[in-house]
Amino acid sequence: MAVRSIKNQYMGINAHLHSLWQAQGGWPEFHTRHIVHLADSLKAVLLPMGYTAALEPSLQIRRIDSPQPSEYPESDVSIYDLHPHRPRRPLTASPAGTMGELVFSITDVLLDDQVSEKTYNAIGIYEVIPGRSERGEAVAWIELLSPSNKPGGRDVRDYFNKRIKIIESGLVFIELDYLHESAPTLRDLPDYHTKKDHLTESTAHPYRILIVDPRPNIVDGVVRVKQFDVDDIIPTMSIALNGNDVLEFNFGPPYHKTLIDALYGLEWVDYSQFPIHFDQYRETDQARIANRMLVVLQAAAEGHNLEAELLSVSNLPLDAALVQLEPFLTRN
Repeated sequence: MAVRSIKNQYMGINAHLHSLWQAQGGWPEFHTRHIVHLADSLKAVLLPMGYTAALEPSLQIRRIDSPQPSEYPESDVSIYDLHPHRPRRPLTASPAGTMGELVFSITDVLLDDQVSEKTYNAIGIYEVIPGRSERGEAVAWIELLSPSNKPGGRDVRDYFNKRIKIIESGLVFIELDYLHESAPTLRDLPDYHTKKDHLTESTAHPYRILIVDPRPNIVDGVVRVKQFDVDDIIPTMSIALNGNDVLEFNFGPPYHKTLIDALYGLEWVDYSQFPIHFDQYRETDQARIANRMLVVLQAAAEGHNLEAELLSVSNLPLDAALVQLEPFLTRN
């Protein structure tokens, strides 16, 4: 029998779902739902700081300070500064990279890339002037990557071009990459899905969040990248806003809320079967998936409530985990 749960049984990205969406489709629906939950979560954190987040109705490309309709993407969620007299630029450089973050020069990893307009939503952070209905100057932009906008996708060239334009306009740019079956959008990052011999388990990771801060200028700005693996917690990142304000935002809760509210676990995830394209994960991530499946299936067999607290897993080697999984697996 299928073993399903409303609650995401992974600590972070659900490997079963993301493999399914990349192999058979369904990413656009998740993208739309997740953008809304990200915006709601951002607004709750930003309002006490004097900022806000709002959904944008248009997918057109436009420049924030120009009427040109085809130059810059208009985000679907925007974050605004509610204090008109706050300094528009941070008084200091981008927050220093924390433990586990990679830090690159913008000119080294982005400026030779040229990329595309896409058909998905984004999140922007903007300034708002109290008492006025119109929105003010943009502060930051958040993009959830879709398969078509990654290397090999049909829209990648346009996406890279638009990304450069946004960065050149001075916006902080945040990119969420939860797609392990395609290459990173930054050169110099190891490509997880190639499984080349020289890429070790410790250097190539399936997921990443990157923050491009072009302030005070592109030459001195940096790109900070935090990569993570299957069954890792989705990280918290520091996002520079206006003045000296820094938003510490945990990207995990809105992700879990999206999966719960959409009932994806009940509809699409069966923990008694391996994810589609299981062999496209590296061995360490295959072991994490197998260990997660094992603890879920054991708990279900013992009658435990899978909607309660997240289960703790063992760290069995892949071969050992597969042996223990065998009696629980459902055959197609």
